[in-house]
Amino acid sequence: MDGKTFKNAVISGANNIINNKTEVDELNVFPVPDGDTGTNMSATMKSAFVELSSTDDGADIGAVADKAAGAMLRGARGNSGVILSLLFRGLSKGLAGKVAASPKEFCTALEMGVEAAYKSVMKPTEGTILTVSRKAVEAAVLCAENGGGYNEVFGALENAAEETLKKTPDLLPVLKKAGVVDAGGMGYLHVIRGMRSVIDGKGVIELRASGREYAAVVTNAAGVYDADIEFTYCTEYLVRKNKGANDASALRAVLESIGDSVVVVDDDEIIKVHVHTENPGKALEEGLLFGTLTGVKIENMKEQHKEEAKKAEQQMKNKLPPMSPEEEYGFVSVVSGAGLEALFTDLGVNRIVRGGQTFNPSTEDILEAILATPARNVFVLPNNKNIILAAEQAQKLAEDRNVVVLQSRTVPQGVSAMLNFDPGVSVRENSVRMTLALDKVETGAVTFAVRDSDFEEKKIKKNDILALENGKLAFVEKDVTRALLKITKRLVTGESSYITVIYGTDVSDSAAQDAFRQLRAKISENIEMVLVNGGQPVYYYIVSVE
Repeated sequence: MDGKTFKNAVISGANNIINNKTEVDELNVFPVPDGDTGTNMSATMKSAFVELSSTDDGADIGAVADKAAGAMLRGARGNSGVILSLLFRGLSKGLAGKVAASPKEFCTALEMGVEAAYKSVMKPTEGTILTVSRKAVEAAVLCAENGGGYNEVFGALENAAEETLKKTPDLLPVLKKAGVVDAGGMGYLHVIRGMRSVIDGKGVIELRASGREYAAVVTNAAGVYDADIEFTYCTEYLVRKNKGANDASALRAVLESIGDSVVVVDDDEIIKVHVHTENPGKALEEGLLFGTLTGVKIENMKEQHKEEAKKAEQQMKNKLPPMSPEEEYGFVSVVSGAGLEALFTDLGVNRIVRGGQTFNPSTEDILEAILATPARNVFVLPNNKNIILAAEQAQKLAEDRNVVVLQSRTVPQGVSAMLNFDPGVSVRENSVRMTLALDKVETGAVTFAVRDSDFEEKKIKKNDILALENGKLAFVEKDVTRALLKITKRLVTGESSYITVIYGTDVSDSAAQDAFRQLRAKISENIEMVLVNGGQPVYYYIVSVE
């Protein structure tokens, strides 16, 4: 395999996970609005797509792999995205210095990727993307050792990934309870399938119309976007076929003569059409010869790419400039919501990275905030279990200062850690103090169900109110206030002394104050309580009990 083939395979893998990201997102275990595995893996692969789109086709495979892996590491979002980036990082190390790679050499490099991914996780959990990738690579290695070529190797890789994915519910009980396979493993399978399309000679899988938002290459010149697009209009429609309509191959032939990216799917009653063309009217007229049209959608791709260019330019302008590490201590916190941002700033946090549930910041986002903090020692508060790995990768990339990533998994834990910081003691002592503070906080949350579900014998309907206790589903309710009262009372013990109730953007001030009054009446007067307008999305309430 040479550099051009590998480049196209990675781009095809990126396009395929982007095309299927919604399917992967919907595999979240709990029916709460946190299904972002597909989005995170898509964003991670998009980073490779962007980098490789401007890479010379004549580059060696080692150089291409290094560029892809570096971009993915910085663009990695969420645990699944970080693990995916590490799989490619290990692969790039195995291909380093190679002009091209034999199947055996490529499989050895794949093994290095799996090893790197496992090492990155403190307590690897089987039944996840780790297991799926390991079993897939083991099959590929065996195939290569038996003389298999690239077609056979990628066939073994995909087949083993698919078979292992089916078994993930047996390896991880929480998946079986939810009736789903592992989302990260499914995302990995989509990447491998995309890559295999190139290896098997079928070409790069193209982005569907819904995935084009991910495809714009970051540039400072909007005109470059126009030059890259031969046909302006993405045209899609369905044809409800007339009785006795001709075979759709004639329609396909005409569309191919007036554009590219032609997809014509013909069944007994409907023809589905997609084409990039300069003449969408002609494309529609040809469809009318076969029946009536519905679901017509015409989009100007050049205009879309111009908008993406403008967004990219604005993002570049908004980047935080690096600052010299002159102070002793500094802090970076990941949080979402104007009230929570203000709270952490008041507690002494230098830089806020906007993100949290459903929106995980990238390694690059966190690194930028670290480098913009003027301190020799920077504490990072991820405040979400799915952001910790990305923060740890940013920690490794910040070479000119000491970075400590605290394992804060919730916003209340992050607040508690900041309250326990002591500027008069050493970095090590503060790390211990702040880490111990994390375990003294019980966290409750009230949110809503995004789909019907049956979890642990709990019948859940879409839009039901869900209460979480330290990240685990506690009970289902119909009323937000009742859920708040019940989850808080569950968290309170005889040793509790302080309760913070943080209300989100979907709760009015008056509703929050009324709920707080009801809660105050049910809680011991010996426990201090405070109400905070956090302005956070997703969660109606976040409750901290210390």
